[in-house]
Amino acid sequence: MNTIRFSDLNLDPKILKAIDDMGFEEPSKIQIEVIPVLLQGYDAIGQAQTGTGKTLAFGAPILNNMESTGYINSLILTPTRELAVQVNDELVRIGKYTNAKLLPVYGGQPIERQIRAIKRGVDIIVGTPGRVLDLIRRNVINLKHIKFLILDEGDQMLDMGFISDIEAIIKASNHDRQTMIFSATMPDAIKKLAKQYMRPNAKHISVIRNVMTVSTVEQYYYEIKNKDKFESLCRILDVEEPSSSIIFCRTKRGVDELTQALQARGYNVEGMHGDMNQNQRLQTLNRFKNGNVEFLVATDVAARGIDIEGVSHVINYDLPQDTESYVHRIGRTGRANRGGIAYSLVTPKEYSMLKLIQRTTKSKIKRKEIPTIDEIFHSKYHSIVSRVKKSLEKDDFKKFIPLVSELDEDYSLVDISAALMSLVYDKEVTFDYTNDDIGHSNDYTRLFISVGKKDRLKPKVLVRFLCSNAQISSESVGDIDIMDKFSFVNVDKNAVKPILKHCSGKMLSGRRAIIQISKPKK
Repeated sequence: MNTIRFSDLNLDPKILKAIDDMGFEEPSKIQIEVIPVLLQGYDAIGQAQTGTGKTLAFGAPILNNMESTGYINSLILTPTRELAVQVNDELVRIGKYTNAKLLPVYGGQPIERQIRAIKRGVDIIVGTPGRVLDLIRRNVINLKHIKFLILDEGDQMLDMGFISDIEAIIKASNHDRQTMIFSATMPDAIKKLAKQYMRPNAKHISVIRNVMTVSTVEQYYYEIKNKDKFESLCRILDVEEPSSSIIFCRTKRGVDELTQALQARGYNVEGMHGDMNQNQRLQTLNRFKNGNVEFLVATDVAARGIDIEGVSHVINYDLPQDTESYVHRIGRTGRANRGGIAYSLVTPKEYSMLKLIQRTTKSKIKRKEIPTIDEIFHSKYHSIVSRVKKSLEKDDFKKFIPLVSELDEDYSLVDISAALMSLVYDKEVTFDYTNDDIGHSNDYTRLFISVGKKDRLKPKVLVRFLCSNAQISSESVGDIDIMDKFSFVNVDKNAVKPILKHCSGKMLSGRRAIIQISKPKK
């Protein structure tokens, strides 16, 4: 079966250039199915879960077919302000080379500022139903000329009680619009909404994940700060010393940058991605198969179909954008019923994706601590000693005895051995490790928060709540555990005071949050 590229989907060169800049090599299943249908002008119901690339699936056709008329061209409704910001940001990237003006509108921000922005001229609005309806009633938003109306996460909006707001917005919009509903599930309320407000020839597109399990692969994740990402990877490689490993990056640029950085540190590594021609890829793959290259840095597309025995580790330097890709990635190890290890480097912004992967794959991904300098030293020490013992057993070192005998006149054999081991160690550990506490939980303080799953709290919502109120960086937020009625979150020690001062007592997911310092997680 031939691989379908974005260039096969009849998108404008400006959109294709932006998608290429974003690092995507080929469309996901939902994008392959939805983009042509929307470009042809059909209404559509897209059934797909979070993390499948829905935003680009509807965003690319909207921006592709958009005409600047002086009126609002498109409206995208989302259930939460966090999703509104996320969708808006992605549309900005897709529309990088167009003149499209976008604006996210949602509660919790001054409405006057949003009104001024709309009056200056906006092509696409991404917003929550409540705030959009408020702006319609104030005669600020006029939907009589819109060409596209998108309901994103439709089932979640209905669960949150937005049905009457949504119907009021639909009734206020242009009857000749193109309507799209994206939803993970298809409850009766969504079907009824579609039947009442969409064209009879609307297309129903369903993308169901084929979730596989890889029982022979041990899965772990490292909690890291983005600024420590590269050093964290080097520490893992230096401690683990994998015999053969594939390191996955999300983008082609990421592959090039990581490959160059690792090569500069002395690692035996080569990169592989979709911009390389078939010959280059085959040559790289053969060198990896033959053991001439220890580490292969690759994108998902480049690594598809790789079936190499003996890959001991798969490392997700970047988490993938969908769970299916994660399963394909870790399936590169643990082949032929052999054991394999999969590691993922996870930044605070990626926790929600990690949780989604665990839920969807029904697998347990255990947390590990980033190796300390002491652990790296001891790992290398045992490795060097093991190699020295093997060399002694082979008895092929005799020619060096006269040289060592000369040194023995001025130095003790213990000092000579230690110096030689130091030379080997310095050559193998190419990173200048200085901070022993990188990525460790003792950098964090664990906080208790009186809001949980029953309040529909999500990790992204919690991170944004803490960052916006306490004015801290998202990198200050560590591991998050959301229980039914409460939650725990690890935060940087320097962030504790501002969080307790500015966040405790504020409304979070409809409840007043009580925040206290908890006992450290064991």
